[in-house]
Amino acid sequence: MIDEKPYVDLRKYDQSRFDRGRPGWYTLLWWLVQAIAFPLTLHPLNNLRCALLRLFGAKIGKGVVIRPTARFTYPWKVTIGNYSWIGDDVVFYSLDQIHIGEQCIVSQKSYLCTGSHDIQDPAFGLKTASITIGNGAWVATDCFIAPGVEIGANAVIGARSSVFTNMPPGQVCWGSPCRPQYPRVTSIK
Repeated sequence: MIDEKPYVDLRKYDQSRFDRGRPGWYTLLWWLVQAIAFPLTLHPLNNLRCALLRLFGAKIGKGVVIRPTARFTYPWKVTIGNYSWIGDDVVFYSLDQIHIGEQCIVSQKSYLCTGSHDIQDPAFGLKTASITIGNGAWVATDCFIAPGVEIGANAVIGARSSVFTNMPPGQVCWGSPCRPQYPRVTSIK
C-alpha cells in the first residue's frame, strides 16, 4: 500500500505565475526586517511595528495593537482596520489579500492561510484566495482560517477551530470544522 505510484510529480511544480506583488529583493528585505526588528521590539511598541508594516505597504488603521511575534508573509497584501488587535504568534500567510475589519481580535497562535495546492493537479499547482474578517469579530486562540473564508461582522470563532467555509455575522462559532452554534449577545447599546 505505501509503495503505490504517487499521484503527484513534484518535479513539475511551477510557481512562476505566482505574483508576490513586489520584487524578490524587496520580499527578502521585508523578511530580514521582520526577523530582526519585530522580535526585538518591546510589547508596548505597537506604533513601531505598525510603522514598519506600513513602510512595506500594509494598510494599518489607527490604534492597532500587533504583538512582536506576529508574522506577515507579504505585508503589502494585508489590511487591518482601526483599533484591532493581533496576538502573539499569529501568522498572516498572505499569498493573497487578508482584510481585517475594525475592532477585531485575532488571538495568539492563529493561522490565516491564503494559499493551498490543487490536489487534482499532478504538478501540485498553487491556489490562493483572500480572507476577510468583518468588523468586531474575534478569532480566538489557535484557530486555522482557510483560503477564501469570510467571517461575518461581530462573529466569534472559538478556540482551536478550523474554519473552511464562511461564518455568518453575529454568531458564536466553533469546531473542526467550524460551525455556527448560537447568536452572539451584547450589552452595547
